[in-house]
Amino acid sequence: MKTVALALGGGGARGLAHIVVLETLDELGIRPVAIAGTSIGALIGAPYAAGMSGAELRKHVMALARDRAGVFSKLIAARAGGSIGSLIASGLRSAALIDAEKFCAQFLPDRVPNDFRELKIPLTIIASDLYARREAAISSGSLRAAIAASMAIPGLSRPVVVDGRVMVDGGATNPLPFDRVRGIADIIIAVDVAGPPAADCTDMPDTFECYLATILVMAQTIIDEKMKHGAPDIVLRPNVGVFRALDFLRASAILRASEPVRAELREKLGKLLAA
Repeated sequence: MKTVALALGGGGARGLAHIVVLETLDELGIRPVAIAGTSIGALIGAPYAAGMSGAELRKHVMALARDRAGVFSKLIAARAGGSIGSLIASGLRSAALIDAEKFCAQFLPDRVPNDFRELKIPLTIIASDLYARREAAISSGSLRAAIAASMAIPGLSRPVVVDGRVMVDGGATNPLPFDRVRGIADIIIAVDVAGPPAADCTDMPDTFECYLATILVMAQTIIDEKMKHGAPDIVLRPNVGVFRALDFLRASAILRASEPVRAELREKLGKLLAA
């Protein structure tokens, strides 16, 4: 039986689409031999590597999305500074007040362990070393600190110190880390959730949306360049570009929009497994 490795990319709330891919692998009875994740890809990949199924992850995410008051309560508990009043008033846009490690403690499923050694599937989490100005691939030590570092977008949450190094969002250096599982498995599946470019959109974004969109522009440039040097066997791009980076409360709509990926993965993977 051919082996499969999985790369889960960054893209904010769009990354909830990863759950549909995980559910499909579960339905096919395929267990990845390795996972690499950046930002939301790390946040979704870690509980899966810990043994949760795609269906269990969907249940966890939907329970959060249905409890708006509970989400804001968790955000208050995860704040890094500022007043509670300012957090409530600005809602999810107050992410600059968020401590990424506290955020993970509030929103990660309880089954996610504290150390990489306790995972059932080897996992590599991508962060960016702020002062060394290079990618940091983390696969040992504190799992929750690594996840927090991978999703610590500058200006939205404060950096995270891992092994004495100041880390920020992994999307700054490797937004789709399929190269980190190259050579480990027969088939590499990469899930790009940055969303397609909105070429026909002329709406003027506010400062916050412009900042997040600029990050995606840089991420897409990195991904395109990496593809020139060797693309993964399967690249999945769920049609989730219409959703904004912080649309986590729209989890149900994001998952519905991602459904066509289920049939696409079945078809492409089936051909490669039969070859």
